[in-house]
Amino acid sequence: MSGSVETWSGKDRGDENFPVGSVLIAPRLRPHIHAFYAFARNGDDIADSPELAPEEKVARLDAMEDVLLGRREDGSPSATRLRASLAATGVTPVHGCELLVAFRRDATKQRYATWDELLDYCRYSAMPVGRHVLDLHGEARETWVPSDALCAVLQVLNHLQDGSKDLAALDRCYLPRDLLERFGGRVEDLHGAAETPGLRGCFSVLLDECDQMIETAVFLPRRTRDLRLRLETAVIVGLARRLARRLRAGDPVAGRVKLTKTDAVFSVLGSLGALL
Repeated sequence: MSGSVETWSGKDRGDENFPVGSVLIAPRLRPHIHAFYAFARNGDDIADSPELAPEEKVARLDAMEDVLLGRREDGSPSATRLRASLAATGVTPVHGCELLVAFRRDATKQRYATWDELLDYCRYSAMPVGRHVLDLHGEARETWVPSDALCAVLQVLNHLQDGSKDLAALDRCYLPRDLLERFGGRVEDLHGAAETPGLRGCFSVLLDECDQMIETAVFLPRRTRDLRLRLETAVIVGLARRLARRLRAGDPVAGRVKLTKTDAVFSVLGSLGALL
């Protein structure tokens, strides 16, 4: 393997459902959040590459970790950038390394058996993102619990949005097998033109889980000391709640259910309560 291990898909922060280091974040910290995002984006792109074999994906992700931890000098520009960011801020590299655990899993695992198994995936694919941002802001460890809940919600909602696309492009399905079987659904139903009753039953249980986690996530802005971050997290909680409602009412198999500009406006207005 020579040169860079990264294979950027072209996706960027603007392609995400939720703000990533938006203008609400202090200008001095935004570049560091963007560095972490770039590292995550490139790792995710390796794991999702349709051209690379699983063992090649894992080797490239291992190289990213080596660069991040200073065991290798170059080969991953985003890891080099994040390593410099960590050196400047004193934030631990653990969160970046934990993301790579999830990406290695994506490289080799196509199905999930239970909700607990899916939540364990979220522990590595989503929760480290929130923890990194909180550490960057010097927030107390007590913020991790609601942050973990919020990050898991965002991940599961994304799986519901992109279930058909993930199966078609990567033969990967995050819907828990036991839930599908409970409602008489099949993974192959995601190839259809519209959701089946079996899929809707599975979706509804997952959205119930998301609603419960959102009730934990609402404590995140309340426990966040940094005013700018408090507003940002309040906006994201509002967007998560709105996307969950849209997925209740919509059919993500028939077409991608997504947030609207109206959702963004009302989430921003709703975040103002975090100032009180």
